[in-house]
Amino acid sequence: MAEVYFTDLRVKRQSIFEKLRRLLKKAGMNRCFKEKDLVAIKIHFGEKGNTAYIRPQFARVVVEMVKKGGGKPFLTDTNTLYVGTRSDAVSHIRTAIENGFAFPVVDAPILIADGLRGDSSFPVEIGLEYVKTAKIAHDIYFSDAMIVLTHFKAHELSGFGGAIKNIGMGCASREGKLFQHSNVSPKVNREKCVGCGSCKKWCSQEAIEVKDGKAEIDEKKCIGCGECIITCPKGAIEIQWNEEIPVFQKKMAEYAYAAVKNKKDKVFFVNFIMDVSPACDCYEFSDYPIVPDIGILASTDPVAIDQASYDLVRNSEGFKNSALKKAFSPGEDKFRDIYPEVDPEIQLEHAEKIGLGERSYRLIKV
Repeated sequence: MAEVYFTDLRVKRQSIFEKLRRLLKKAGMNRCFKEKDLVAIKIHFGEKGNTAYIRPQFARVVVEMVKKGGGKPFLTDTNTLYVGTRSDAVSHIRTAIENGFAFPVVDAPILIADGLRGDSSFPVEIGLEYVKTAKIAHDIYFSDAMIVLTHFKAHELSGFGGAIKNIGMGCASREGKLFQHSNVSPKVNREKCVGCGSCKKWCSQEAIEVKDGKAEIDEKKCIGCGECIITCPKGAIEIQWNEEIPVFQKKMAEYAYAAVKNKKDKVFFVNFIMDVSPACDCYEFSDYPIVPDIGILASTDPVAIDQASYDLVRNSEGFKNSALKKAFSPGEDKFRDIYPEVDPEIQLEHAEKIGLGERSYRLIKV
């Protein structure tokens, strides 16, 4: 049974940053690296316009602790598939700085792990069911250790986005992201579509055209990133709910396995269950949270920490003025309420099956 450490957000005349330090010490973060190790701090810097991402000050606490332990920390992420403010390293770093991750704030440099345009990767042989060779971002693969900071939230393709998604999708190069999304293609509900062109503007592959006042998706060009689903202001673009969504989640779990394969006992996970938004931080906006802020979790097991986070959100009371439709009571699945056709437990089941971690956990309050 995996150990997952937890602290709530009550401060009682003490700083939340001090509580975070105690949590990380108790959970043994410094045991995942040694002196002079190059330590990748994997984080999502947030799209420009989004405000739900992890606060930079939390990242600084981790940076300070790594430095105190003799490690050499750097903040990192990989470039996106979609056309936004993080699709190349130059724009990505600029967005990170504008969102508060400047050196004077976090006290660490920023490296975009898959290079200038997302094509810097290293092949990792894993031979699993869907992924035989994963393309992992070069600078993440060659880092000595990794600390994964994750904003836990809902997600339109995986049900929720946690540690598994952060390393599965977030540590993949552009080619790896394409492979994971390759079987997921959305469709346009013509009755809802008003032909505004928002989806066309966002699409990185020029797979969407507006013809006769309605959007049309070219499935041959579509890479299945799903970004147009959320950016459509009318909700006119929908996922084609079929067997491919489970395949997407399983591919993501297998990529997560590849991302940590060469780092046995050298990876540490921290989930922030705060500002639990109904969609990914990749959008240029962030909706009202679906539950109250819960706390921060830490573990060496990505499956256990995601299972614990999932359970804590599910057992919380939901906000009635949020994206939730009816799952407001504790015990009701908030993620299935927002995305009823997506089973978020598929990623957990498959991740455990392939040996990434275990779903059984013991929650230890700090």
